[in-house]
Amino acid sequence: MVPFFVQIKCQLGKSYEVANRLADAEIASEIYSTAGDFDLLVKFYVEPSTDIGHFIAEKVQTVPGVQDTRTIITFKAFGGS
Repeated sequence: MVPFFVQIKCQLGKSYEVANRLADAEIASEIYSTAGDFDLLVKFYVEPSTDIGHFIAEKVQTVPGVQDTRTIITFKAFGGS
């Protein structure tokens, strides 16, 4: 599985609604509320054959209340087993 993170800016007052919709869809591994330019930080895992751009456009940006996204693709995890 390939991990990546998406920072999500929500429409005003919609952060909890967006987080709940992502949780209900069971597509996110972890969902965090954040302070700053973005409201949520969400960790996803997809199969290596999955097009991450299409995944975000079809499964994340279409969630009602999502205003903007920033994708962070990682290359290597350090620590742990």
